[in-house]
Amino acid sequence: MFTEKANKLFQEVIKTYHVVNTVDQPFTNPYDKDANLIEHLLYRKCWIDTVQWHYEDIIRDPQIDPVAALKLKRQIDASNQDRTDMVEYIDSYFLEKYKDVTPKADATINTESPAWGIDRLSILALKIYHMNEEATRTDASEAHRDGCQIKLNVLLEQRVDLSTAIDTLLADIEKGDKYMKVYKQMKMYNDDELNPVLRSQK
Repeated sequence: MFTEKANKLFQEVIKTYHVVNTVDQPFTNPYDKDANLIEHLLYRKCWIDTVQWHYEDIIRDPQIDPVAALKLKRQIDASNQDRTDMVEYIDSYFLEKYKDVTPKADATINTESPAWGIDRLSILALKIYHMNEEATRTDASEAHRDGCQIKLNVLLEQRVDLSTAIDTLLADIEKGDKYMKVYKQMKMYNDDELNPVLRSQK
């Protein structure tokens, strides 16, 4: 199943990140783009998500320097754009993979593309990793650990359900029961022609 590979790879990314555990550490993709394209894309996608997860922790520090906060906000904006771009690259992979499949006459479209489901699966891997940390914290109260274990159990169940849904969608596309359409996100706030504030400064 596709998601079995994806989930293992996401865990590999998150574990690797936390060896150094800083947002400014260098990134190295162990998967060659030409030989292992989907692994290359998934690894990069989850790394972006992992760094952004920690950006979001840092910017919530009530004592953060305002100048540093503004810089970090810019980094979060750039990371969001990278995340969206990677989703579109992953969907392009699936479009290419299934380009010769002829959808059946009664084929239907899904509410989200495969890559947006994979995006949620990557973020879910981060939730599971960090909730497990909280559920096993030796310096936390037993009530805290127990509460986090309950949440962790829900997240693990959610991963099973989401993985099943993604694998089913991919199988349905391959059989022609579903078909893909990819809509570019067309984000406006980063475009100096579409954002009125940026346009006024040209």
